[in-house]
Formats: sequence, structure tokens, C-alpha cells
Amino acid sequence: MIGSRLLPLSLAVGALLADAAGVHDVAFYLVLLAIPGAAAAAFIGAGDALEGRGAWLRGVSTTLALTLLVLGSAVRENAPRGAAVPSLAVSAIVAAVVVYGLPVLAWVLEPVLPRPRARTAATVRAASDL
Repeated sequence: MIGSRLLPLSLAVGALLADAAGVHDVAFYLVLLAIPGAAAAAFIGAGDALEGRGAWLRGVSTTLALTLLVLGSAVRENAPRGAAVPSLAVSAIVAAVVVYGLPVLAWVLEPVLPRPRARTAATVRAASDL
């Protein structure tokens, strides 16, 4: 599905696993492959938010995750060959994975969050009697 957050998320997790296994070239290409999918998800999320579909969290999270993936890819590419992977590159990918999880966290916590009660005519009359 175009615009799905699952593709860039799975590629970012794969890049983290490749870094952990010491295969840094594969991790670089996985991050690079995640960027077009993240861009599609960010464009669709931002478009939904601008159309007023109530998807502002998805729009913000996918755009921030895209920014973090681009940052991680740029830092990783500019690192000297044969050197250790810069911690900023790994941290940016970890942050992108966490940001992709924010809508899931909001969905899980939704039943727990307090909501304002709607005012009915009876509560308005009771308040005016005071």
C-alpha cells in the first residue's frame, strides 16, 4: 500500500539489525531504501491532516520520521569508510522507529485519556440555579 508506514518502519528496523550484526553497508542501503517509502507516507499523512481528516498525529509523526531517516542516511554517508558508524546515524534511525510508534501509543492510550463531558440541558439548568 502506498503511504504505508510499515515499509519504512520495517526497513529501518532491518537497518538497525544489520548495524548490530556489523554489516554496515547493508544497513546504509536499507536506510536509503526506506526514504522513498517514508516520503510517500509523509506526503499522504500531511495531506490527510491538511484536509481535516483528523490525522494530524500521523502527518507529524511520518514527517518527523522522514526527517530523521534523511539525517541518519546523510550522516552515515559522510562517515569515513572503514570507521565506526556515527552514533548520530544510529540514534536518528532509533528515533525514527520510536516516532513511527507514536500513533500506536496514542491508539493504545485513547481509552484511558479523560474526555470532557458534553453539556446537556439538565446540567446547564443545574448550573444556572447555583
